[in-house]
Parts: sequence; C-alpha cells; structure tokens
Amino acid sequence: MRLDPHTLVAILIMAGVTFACRAGGYWILRRVPTGRWLRHFLGHLPGVIFVAYVAPVLAAGGPADWAGGLATLLAMRASGNVALGIGAGIAAFALTGWGLSFWRGALR
Repeated sequence: MRLDPHTLVAILIMAGVTFACRAGGYWILRRVPTGRWLRHFLGHLPGVIFVAYVAPVLAAGGPADWAGGLATLLAMRASGNVALGIGAGIAAFALTGWGLSFWRGALR
C-alpha cells in the first residue's frame, strides 16, 4: 500500500489542528483565574457531553435500548461503579432484546 503525499499532508494538518484545539483549551485555562463557579461549571461537562452522545441513541431506540439505559442509570446511582453500570446496561439490553424476540416468536 502506498501513501499519497497529499493524503499524508492532510492527515498531518488535521492532527495539528486537533492538537491545537486541545492544547489551546489547557493553555487558556492556565491563564484564566478559575473561581469557584468556573470549577463547578467545568466539573459538569463530562456528564453533559456523555448525555449528548447517549440521548439521541435512546430517543431513536426501542424497549431494549431504554431498558439498558435505565439499568445503567440505576446501577450507577446505586453503586457509583462504572463497570457495574455498564454490565447492568448490557445485561438488561440483551435480556430485553431476547425476551422481546422470544415473545414475538411465541405469538406467531
């Protein structure tokens, strides 16, 4: 496989822009005095970004997706353990999907 020089230049430019965006945020925040309000605001960003990724999937999904999302939420709230939450969500999704397919097959 041969790499085209134009493709290599495009990849390097995109990598540079991505690095500049990420490093620029750190650079700016080092120079801005972070008060209590800003630290509190920035502490909520990871959760908000996660919800922005998950909400459209759940909105477009069906009962198995909703069961998985609910199980993940409940397990995370109860335990605070990410691995347990993910496991509960996967199990609920799989069991609900299996149950629905079994139920639909039984009705035929």
